[in-house]
Amino acid sequence: MRVSDPPEAALSTHAFARSDRSPLGLWWWTVDHWLLWITLALMGLGVLLSFGTSPAAASRLDVEFPFHFAVRQSIFAAGGVFVLLSVSLLSPRGVRRVAFFAYLGAIVLMVGLLFLGHAAKGATRWVDFAGFTLQPSEFMKPALVVLVAWMFSEGQKGEGVPGVSIAFGLYVLAVALLLAEPDVGQTVLITVAFGAAFWMAGVPMSWIAVLGSLAVAGLSSTYFLFQHVASRVDRFLGHDKGSDALLQVRHAGMAIAHGGLFGRGPGEGIMKRSVPDMHTDFVYSASAEEYGLWLSLTLIALFTLLTLRGLYKALKLSDPFEQVAAAGLFVLVGMQAFINVAVNLDLIPTKGMTLPFISYGGSSMLAMSLTLGMALALTRRRPGAYAARTSLAKAAAFA
Repeated sequence: MRVSDPPEAALSTHAFARSDRSPLGLWWWTVDHWLLWITLALMGLGVLLSFGTSPAAASRLDVEFPFHFAVRQSIFAAGGVFVLLSVSLLSPRGVRRVAFFAYLGAIVLMVGLLFLGHAAKGATRWVDFAGFTLQPSEFMKPALVVLVAWMFSEGQKGEGVPGVSIAFGLYVLAVALLLAEPDVGQTVLITVAFGAAFWMAGVPMSWIAVLGSLAVAGLSSTYFLFQHVASRVDRFLGHDKGSDALLQVRHAGMAIAHGGLFGRGPGEGIMKRSVPDMHTDFVYSASAEEYGLWLSLTLIALFTLLTLRGLYKALKLSDPFEQVAAAGLFVLVGMQAFINVAVNLDLIPTKGMTLPFISYGGSSMLAMSLTLGMALALTRRRPGAYAARTSLAKAAAFA
């Protein structure tokens, strides 16, 4: 406490004094508290809502303990908090290192999936070990965003590093392995994040137009290349009215409608008993039925605030790598939340994508904690981090 401070300052509720120069003290006074508390609030809501969906899921899967999935989600959340806080302590260089090893490990596992993966729902996306199912692509997504931003920034320095070529190589490798699983939803998601990083890096608009055209053409081709994509689109358009998946979406819509403004009450939802994925892909609908419209809007508001504040902080960063990487990570989280909610509202075809921190699943929880841990680390207040500067597009250009 400074000499000029009033005596009551000693009773401050802050976890650390401003004069604290320890790593934790520096972290506390440099991390964005809004982003941190919103993330922790989403984690807490994910655990709370899992206690409502767990009994129905346990009954359907013949699990004796009704709160089996809720307890596991609590453990995943505890691990997620540890990952979030640990990674947010890193420097930008540390974030790059974590991203490199995360991408490398995820790619190795995704290659292994082609031979040893666990197949479910028509795709091979999971690795089973010690009773835990890991989805490597979840960890590949944030790592790819950071590495692509790194390569873009290196390419801008004009020191002979083929940053753009390397970035495209990393992206193409990831897409190829995702489509081999196949996982079109994740492919769309990383393409959007890659495109956002591409645009943020200040590349010519002609390049962005070409990339956008290729992305649209590639997405359209999946309808003809993958049977499950064609069937999902047909169901969405109403050409396959009797399918189980379409019935799932209809039950999800009914759950939202029956929830009304304040819901049926905690644990009183009915639709979760007949929809297999109500604790994972359709947890938004299950929560809307039990807690009502107010919770649905609260979730949307939290994700919106998280994304917009994250982008606001990212755009003010002075370093090209930190700016592009942070913005790409927040776009990744916001876009995944948007896709999940849109599926629940029957606005787009089903994607099999989780709602960050809310849907049940260890891979999703830990990977999203890694994503926002890196984003928090990059947006921390450091000397010169938020110095006034011109836009990236004017500051540098690609050859």
